[in-house]
Amino acid sequence: MIDTPLLAVSNLRLGFTSARKTLLAVDGISFTVAAGETFALLGESGCGKSVTAQGIMRLLPANGQITAGSIQFKGEELLKLSEADMRTVRGKRMAMIFQEPATSLNPVLTVGRQIGEVLERHLDLRGEVATGRMVELLRQVGIADPERRLNEYPFQLSGGMKQRVMIAIALAGEPDLLIADEPTTALDVTVQAQILDLLAKLQVDRGMGMLLITHDLGVVARMAQRIGVMYAGELVEVASREDFFRRPQHPYTQALFAALPEVSRRGMALTTIPGQVPSLAAMPAGCRFAERCAQVMPVCREQSPPWREAHPGHHLRCHWTGSAKSVNSTPRQALSEQCIDLLAFLAVEQLKVHFPIRRGLLQRTVGHVRAVDGVSLAISAGRTLALVGESGCGKTTVGKALLQLIKPTAGSVRLGVSELVGMKPKRLRAARRHMQMIFQDPFASLNPRLRVGDIIAEGMSALGIENDSQAQRDAVAALLKQVGLPDEAAGRYPHEFSGGQRQRIAIARALAVQPELLICDEPTSALDVSVQAQILNLLKNLQEELGVAYLFITHNFAVVEYLAHDVAVMYLGRIVERGRADEVLRSPKHPYTQALLSAVPAPRIDAHTAVIRLPGETPSPANPPQGCHFHPRCPQAMDVCRQRYPETHSVSETHTVNCHLLG
Repeated sequence: MIDTPLLAVSNLRLGFTSARKTLLAVDGISFTVAAGETFALLGESGCGKSVTAQGIMRLLPANGQITAGSIQFKGEELLKLSEADMRTVRGKRMAMIFQEPATSLNPVLTVGRQIGEVLERHLDLRGEVATGRMVELLRQVGIADPERRLNEYPFQLSGGMKQRVMIAIALAGEPDLLIADEPTTALDVTVQAQILDLLAKLQVDRGMGMLLITHDLGVVARMAQRIGVMYAGELVEVASREDFFRRPQHPYTQALFAALPEVSRRGMALTTIPGQVPSLAAMPAGCRFAERCAQVMPVCREQSPPWREAHPGHHLRCHWTGSAKSVNSTPRQALSEQCIDLLAFLAVEQLKVHFPIRRGLLQRTVGHVRAVDGVSLAISAGRTLALVGESGCGKTTVGKALLQLIKPTAGSVRLGVSELVGMKPKRLRAARRHMQMIFQDPFASLNPRLRVGDIIAEGMSALGIENDSQAQRDAVAALLKQVGLPDEAAGRYPHEFSGGQRQRIAIARALAVQPELLICDEPTSALDVSVQAQILNLLKNLQEELGVAYLFITHNFAVVEYLAHDVAVMYLGRIVERGRADEVLRSPKHPYTQALLSAVPAPRIDAHTAVIRLPGETPSPANPPQGCHFHPRCPQAMDVCRQRYPETHSVSETHTVNCHLLG
């Protein structure tokens, strides 16, 4: 370890001015990051992780200020630099990947222009040289057809693609320190593996340090050398990777591990952490975790615990000195397979969504983007179908087409006995009462001009569910409680909440009209594990009590293992494998499914599954390969794969695969 760390944060205090008072969001944290090292910050949404990163970059909002402490980068005090000098540091010497790419990318500039700004300012690259470097960066982060994407705007990209563009911009200046705030949240597992490999290689080649902010313990197990756990603006535990995963000491850290969804906890209620992170205006005097801690003692409410060393290099702030208790999830009465009505509540046949490609002065159609190209699936009442696949394969488009938010090009969508495709607008509006969608980006899907209470109540009024104002307020309060938010949240605006809290608001809004089918587009991707456990318990309870069906679009296979009854794997607009969850996850037959599952990072340091690296990139849906769409990347491709698309082969009564290997 070198004497002078790359980044040294000492006793940092920062807060936000409100009503002539400064409320501390980060209260005296200290840590270091060495060159070539990854230091991970863990903790629930609202604990101050992202604010810490913004403070280091000196990118706090107007009412934010650093009240005390020191931030040294390569021995230079950043808090003493002028804003002009700080601009030369950002992007070149240190860069940041922001949590929400949709709000961080400039909507009126093309992707190429935004990457080009960094290359021009910090590396003095222009013209063809800069364009070549942009294409290389986009290819490195796994974006197909990078030449075309350079001329597109952020709104034309999927959530995962926007995240990859954000990563490309951060890496463009070749920084010494990368601050990565949830860098792989919106990415599917294969691209996540590719990005993590890229970041690890850059660390080795350049000695790049990384401050990694994440709630994915699998990513932490793979990337971090040291871990710091944050709670309510304070660091409560700092340990090496080995100590953190083998011997977590703080009750909060132990509770985070107990909340992880696993196949072994299927049919059980996940362990949740009661209550919420205290608000900035109401921080307790003693230990800030005391009100939620299973090991709380009288001294915890009176005195803030000092730092102590549990093992060499393993420090924590906690009065409790006991050992970890085994945490057992609470068994729940699972729905028996016999009592489920297996008649399809929603039946989709040969659904196609093709977007025209227009060029020239007269905007003639010269081709089509086959976003969805013949998808068939069925969802029964009370069951969960997980739709998995890489970013850009058409999963979200399927969800929107089912609700007729995007007009299908062809195919059939039947809700009960009603055909939704071609339905009159008035009848379609009434049918949407039975189906609701939780969108991937909660910030973009919530009206910034409405208070949270009005956002949740809007659907009730529009569909005539509850017109009495007092009854609406009571219903909103009950929904907020269900998703773990306080009553006073109803009077606040979306921008006043963290990313995870906004996702909970979006879920409450979808539940407000009591739908029978919820289309969940990455509903837990922005949530830390404790809140994720709460939301999964909520969704599972609703399903068991009300028989709600879910189409669960996700790339989190731990959630799929815990929640899904059935799984459909999608690649380039088509379903390539489907079956019951245990069949697809335990015995995958399609090479693509096998590659996806091999790339899932496990939240353990003793997991040694070999990752199947897929060569090349996902082809563009505007020009899919002839034959099997997966053959250019398939390690087992044969001549027949290049000639014709494979037929559907049955492995069992419920397990089907589209692959010539099974022919």
